[in-house]
Amino acid sequence: MKLFFRTAICCIIMTVILCCGCGDAGPGERTDRAGQNTASWQYMDTAMGTVVQQTIYAKDQETAEDFSRQAFDLLSRLESEEISWRLDTSEVYRANVSAGSGEGFGLSEDLSGLLEACKELWERSDGAFDATLGAVTRLWNIDSWAVEEDTEEFAPPAEGELERALSTCGSQRMRLVWEEPGESGPKLGTDSVTEGDSAAAASASLQEGNGQAGRCRLYLPEGMQLDLGAVGKGFAMERLLGLLEDSSDVTAAVISLGGSILTYGSKPDGGPWRVGIVDPFDTSGSVGTLTLEGQWCVSTSGDYERYVEADGVRYHHILDPKTGMPAVSDVRGVTILMKDGLLSDGLSTACYILGPEKGMDLAGQYGAEALFVMADGRIEMSEGMEVYFTENENRR
Repeated sequence: MKLFFRTAICCIIMTVILCCGCGDAGPGERTDRAGQNTASWQYMDTAMGTVVQQTIYAKDQETAEDFSRQAFDLLSRLESEEISWRLDTSEVYRANVSAGSGEGFGLSEDLSGLLEACKELWERSDGAFDATLGAVTRLWNIDSWAVEEDTEEFAPPAEGELERALSTCGSQRMRLVWEEPGESGPKLGTDSVTEGDSAAAASASLQEGNGQAGRCRLYLPEGMQLDLGAVGKGFAMERLLGLLEDSSDVTAAVISLGGSILTYGSKPDGGPWRVGIVDPFDTSGSVGTLTLEGQWCVSTSGDYERYVEADGVRYHHILDPKTGMPAVSDVRGVTILMKDGLLSDGLSTACYILGPEKGMDLAGQYGAEALFVMADGRIEMSEGMEVYFTENENRR
C-alpha cells in the first residue's frame, strides 16, 4: 500500500503573505500618514501545532518585538495551560481525566464560557460540530499522519473500534452545572450526573481549573474526551484581539494561525487588508480575495489541510460526528468571515459538514458570512460575503 502525506499549512500561509497586503511596508520601512510615523515588522514561529505569522505596525521595532513576544507567549500558555488534550499541564487534559467521576471538574471562567458556546453550536448545527469527539479523533490520529509523525503503515480504524469510540461522544451528555452565588457547592440538576453520584458530587471539594474554580462544574460520562482543536484557533484569535486592544502603541496588525486570520486596525497608507482564500485544487494559489477594513476574523476549513491518502482514498481531518468518519461532502473548502473570532473556527468545520444551504443558515445565526468552494469548482456564498469577495479572473 503506497501512502501519501500532505499538509497545506505552508501554502495557506503563503496565500496570506501574497494576498493580504501585509508586506506593503516591509520590515523597518516607515510610512507617514497624517503625521504618523509607523513601520511594520514581520515575525514567524510555530504554536498550537501550526505556523503563526504576525505583521505588526508600530512606531518602533522594540514595540513590535515586545508585542510579538507577548503574542507567542500567549499562544503557548493557551495550549499548555488550557486547551491541549495532550499536555497534562492543561485544564482540558485534567477535565478529561475526570470523566466518569461523580465529583465533576471545576472549570475556569474562560473554559466554561467556551464549552457553553461549543454546546450551543452543537445544538444549532444539529450535531455537525461536537467538542466531545476526542476518542474518535485520537483513534484516527490524522494530524500525526499528515505531518509524518507516525511512520507506521496507515490503516483506517476497524468498524468495532470506531463504534466503541463513537459511543463515548455526544455533547448532549456533557453537563455544565453552574453554582449559584454564595453557594459552597455545585447546583445539581436532575440529569447532571449518573444515578447514585449526586451525593458524592454535592459533598466533593472543588477541583480547580485555571481561573475561578467552582463557578461551573463539568461532568463528563465515562470514556468521554474533549477535543477543542476545531475551536482552538478561534479562541486564540479572541485572546490576541484582547492583547491588541490593550497595546496602544500597536496601531495595526495581521496575525495568521494556519487557516485562521485576524486583521486589526488600519494600514498606515489607508488601504484595505486583502486576504486570499486558498484554492483547494491548487493550494499554492487562491480562488479570490477578501477586501476588509479594520478588525475581522477569517477562518477556513477544507479537506486539503490535513489528510492522508491510502490506496487511492483520501482520509481528511474533518470528522462527521454522526458517523465518526471523514465527512463526505460536495464541499472542498469553507471560509467564515465575522467580527467575533471565538466560534469562527468551529463554524467553518460545521459548515463544511452541513454544506452551503444549511451552512449559510447556520452562519447567519451568528452574524457571519460564509463562502463555499464546491467539489466541482463552483463558488457559493452568502449575500453579505459578496460585498467583500472578489474572485480571481483566471478562474472565471
